[in-house]
This record gives sequence, C-alpha cells and structure tokens, in this order.
Amino acid sequence: MSDYDFDLITIGAGSGGVRASRLASSFGAKVAVVEEVREGGTCVLRGCVPKKLFVYGSHFGHDMEDGAGYGWSAGNLAHDWPKMIAAKEKELDRLHGIYVGLLENAGVTRINGRGTVVDAHTVAVGDKRYTAEKILIAVGGWPSIPEVEGAEHAITSNEALELPERPERIVIVGSGFIAVEFAGIFNAFGSETHLVYRADKVLRGFDEEVRDTLTQEMSKKGMHLHPGILPDRIEKAGTAYRVHMNDGSVIEADKVMYATGRHPNTKGLGLAEAGVELDRKGAVVVNEWSQTSVPSIYAVGDVTDRINLTPVAIAEGHSFAETQFNNNPRQADHSDVPSAVFSQPPVGTVGLTEAEARETYGAVDVYVAGFRPMKYTLTDNPERGMQKLIVDRASDRVVGAHMVGLDAPEIIQGIGIAIKAGATKAEFDATIGIHPTAAEEFVTMRTKRPDPEERQAAE
Repeated sequence: MSDYDFDLITIGAGSGGVRASRLASSFGAKVAVVEEVREGGTCVLRGCVPKKLFVYGSHFGHDMEDGAGYGWSAGNLAHDWPKMIAAKEKELDRLHGIYVGLLENAGVTRINGRGTVVDAHTVAVGDKRYTAEKILIAVGGWPSIPEVEGAEHAITSNEALELPERPERIVIVGSGFIAVEFAGIFNAFGSETHLVYRADKVLRGFDEEVRDTLTQEMSKKGMHLHPGILPDRIEKAGTAYRVHMNDGSVIEADKVMYATGRHPNTKGLGLAEAGVELDRKGAVVVNEWSQTSVPSIYAVGDVTDRINLTPVAIAEGHSFAETQFNNNPRQADHSDVPSAVFSQPPVGTVGLTEAEARETYGAVDVYVAGFRPMKYTLTDNPERGMQKLIVDRASDRVVGAHMVGLDAPEIIQGIGIAIKAGATKAEFDATIGIHPTAAEEFVTMRTKRPDPEERQAAE
C-alpha cells in the first residue's frame, strides 16, 4: 500500500492537466485533480473556444456584404450581442460538463478549491491537506496588465469574452495574437477599433512578410492602427475613457483592453517555498521530462512558458502520464509545431521564419505568392493574402511555411504534416494541386524570390 493519499495530484484542470490525469488513472494510478474555478481551463473557458466562436460570429456581417456581388440581398443587418453571449455561455457549460465527465469516468477524484504546494509531496486545499507520490502543476497562464496610471479601468481578454454589451469604441493595447484577434472581432462587429502598440507592425516574432501582410490588411479593413505608441494613463470620463498616449495624442473609447501578454499563473502557489525553481517571469523551470528542480513535482502547459498552445499542453500531459505511469518513456516534441492566429484575415504558420532559417542554415531559397481569394472575385472586398515557403538550399527540405488569408489555419495543418515528415521542395512540386483553391499555391510556386544579400553582394 502507498504511504500517500494519491499516486498523483494535479493542480489545474485545463487541457494539459486533464489529459495527464485521465491517462494516469487509466494506467492504474490513483489520481486527484484540484481546480478552483471550473474544469476546462483557459482554452475552453477563457480562450481558444469562446474566442473562435466570436470570430465566426463576426464574419457573418461581412459575408452578407460580399454576398451582394453574387446577387444576394439581405436587407437591414442587425446583431444581438447579448444573445450571442448567452449562446456562448450555454456552449461553455456543455463543454465544462464534458470535462467533468471525462475525469469522473476515468476514476479521477475532483477536488474543488485553490491548491497550493506545501512540500514535495503535499498539496493544501483550504484547511485540508492531501499527499501524493507525484504532483503535477498545470495551472496555465493569466493576462498581464502593466503598471500604468488608470490601468484598473482596463479589461483583458477574460472580460472581453463576457461583456454584456458591445462597446461602440474600443482601444486595444498590444500587437500579439490576442490583440490582433480581438481587434478583428470588435471591428467586424462594428466597433470603432483602435490598436496601439510599441512596435512598427503587428505580430512580433512572426515571419516579416506575415507581419507586413497582416498589418496592411488590418488597416484596409478599417482598424485604426497606432504603431510606436503606448498609453501613459487612462482617465475615466463619465461612462467612457480618455486614453492619453505617450506621444501626446488622446483616444476616447468606451472600453480599454490590454492584450500585452500573459504570465505563468504561479503567484501564491507555494512553489518557490517548496524549492521549485522559477524563472524571472514566474514560469516553472522543467527539463525535457517536464520535471522540476524538485524530483517529485512536474509541470506542463503554459505555466512552463515553453510553447503556449493547447495542443502542446495536451502532448506534454500525455507524455508525462506515459512516462511516469505506463513505463513508456516519452518526451513531448516541440519542433515544427503548427500554429494559427485567428486574425482577420487569419494566419497559419509552421517551421522557421525566414530570419530563423537564414541563421540556422545560411543559404535558403524563398518562394512567395500574393493572391486575392477567389471568393472575393465578384465582390468589392479588397482583401489579399500571402503564401510563403522557405527551403534549406543544401538539402532542398522545406523548413518553413507561412500563410495569411482565408482558410490559412486549415491549410497549414496539412502543410505541417509535410514539414514534420521532412518533405523537400521537389516533393512539394511533384504534388498535384487541387484547383481552384488557395492551398494549391503551395505546390505551384516555382520562382524563387531574389535573395537580397546575394543581390547586394553581386552589385
């Protein structure tokens, strides 16, 4: 008999924690999950799922406008924001129920409350203490708001998904994927949308042509972009706000939203006191087995600040359970992970950016195609997209693929398989395209973009 109450206690019932706990229980372990809010985590309750539903909802108005080019006449369009919020909440309740069922059907004990780590084998929940041979930290991340005067008036993505009414004017601070996604959502629903950010273009860290293309297209759609500035202070003015920028300008808005990043949700968890190493951002430091500096404590998902994506957290949780409870050592693979930004237009990307590829491989060949989606041929919609392949010249292997445009996330998922399998440009070229689609461009690009460094050397 074990000397502990459980073989595993998981703190956090998001995607990574639930996957790890379910599998560990199926392998015969006695498992408990501690959750202080609702099972489901950021993705299901405060992130990917409700946000994507908002993205879908925001498209219908523009789709009706585009439909005029095809002979449709929809009359006066109207949107009921509270009705959408209610429908969203109903769906989240359904998904929460599914997560509860998954845990209970797997034989996992659910403990409601805030879990804190007491020592290497003890977790406190309220005035109760539970012991386990292993502890898994899977508490995810939380939105960050910088210390700016009046920042207490601002909302984050959490509150943006629950607003009882749509703001007529909104200022969104940030240029990362959350910022551009919500800018697209509010703009498409009809809000006057201002995006303010320190950089010169959106999506820092993405491929430069992705950044250029999305910045241009967002502006064309009527979003007001304010690069190179940030708020100095936020002043309440009746029921609205005056956002004073560090260049002296002022923007008036009904809501101010900060989307300037997320931080690991480790504050007050007792980790440092228990000897668990944290980095300067508060992320749990782990090795390739998701093990912390305390051998019996592990961590997966956004709390480790490796690749902060739900499917990655699930893969890490799966690998942890296989390794620790199924005698099947397995490490999560963090290379060539496809990802998407549900901006408007959306972005799909996998592999290296051009800058990363040049740094890694030296000589690379780059293929770029710009296009107007066929869907808009009969409309006045000026949206254009971009597709890009980056090839290691020495091996001919495709090491990066990037797309901005309709269906980019769906298309890049398939391209991700090819890149993960090590496909060469010759193999892309030998693949017959599906016509007429945007995806076929990835197998028909034949002309290399002139290499700027080689051209400069030749001159």
